[in-house]
Amino acid sequence: MIHVISAVNRHLYEGVLEQHFRVRHEIFVEERKWEALRKPDGREIDTYDNEDAVYLLALENGRVLGGSRLYPTTKPTMMSQVFPHLAAVRGCPSDPLVWEWSRFFVSRERRDGVFNLQLMAAAQEFCLDQGIERLCLVMETWWLPRFHDIGFVVTPLGLPALVENSWTMAATIDIRQESLDIVRDRIGMTSVVRQDGPRIDCIARANLCGLAAQRKSA
Repeated sequence: MIHVISAVNRHLYEGVLEQHFRVRHEIFVEERKWEALRKPDGREIDTYDNEDAVYLLALENGRVLGGSRLYPTTKPTMMSQVFPHLAAVRGCPSDPLVWEWSRFFVSRERRDGVFNLQLMAAAQEFCLDQGIERLCLVMETWWLPRFHDIGFVVTPLGLPALVENSWTMAATIDIRQESLDIVRDRIGMTSVVRQDGPRIDCIARANLCGLAAQRKSA
């Protein structure tokens, strides 16, 4: 199952979150050679790993095997702060109904395709439940045909550019029941998301983040 971890229930998952930061370091730094992310303590953590992040983590017997991160666009995001040039045509979203999707990863032992689909289904399922309408993301362009193949509706926000020697683009993905149904049919599962403990209200949290940002800029 894909577990939802947020500020309201992270006390149930402190050890899991620490493990997940180390797995991210192994994949993004040691394997993919993103040296800018290297940390001396072996934990890949950035400014967006804060109390407003929501993690969708695949757990099996206490082991982190994959995951991704959601973040409200009513706060400064990775896209708006690091990659705004990739969204030069349509602009970086700033809307409580749009959340940034980043740090998607799968451990080497589970890269069979099916596990990827479970994580993609989890994003759609969780966002549908929360009332989130779109995800925005910065991705390598080879993701585009993969998303189209599973019925995800992708809208580019600008032109691709080379980032770390890879063609990279910014886009949004629509949250749709039809898209979730296609992925569920592929993996043969009716639900992949598990939420233990208190449940976060993403839209309310995003609205609060937006109000806080307005006060800072006033």
